[in-house]
Amino acid sequence: MDMASNIEKIKEKLAVLSPIFLDIRDDTSRHHGHAGHSGGAETHLHAVIVSASFEGKNRLARQRMVMELLKPLWTESNLHALSLETKAPAE
Repeated sequence: MDMASNIEKIKEKLAVLSPIFLDIRDDTSRHHGHAGHSGGAETHLHAVIVSASFEGKNRLARQRMVMELLKPLWTESNLHALSLETKAPAE
């Protein structure tokens, strides 16, 4: 069984974007009583990603890039929700 946290798994998968800034926050406690809250940790996350890979792409294209990279986590882990802030370095 893979014991890596969801945050660590996300960092590993997003490394291909060579982010110059990556911050992932666990917001699970803010969702107590909401759908997907299992009582455990790291089910509801928020990520801020700054990468040159996002240059020239709109917000939707950036988020699609990230979600494609993270697609396996939705079935492999207890991850329920992920909010994203995706920015190019000049932003």
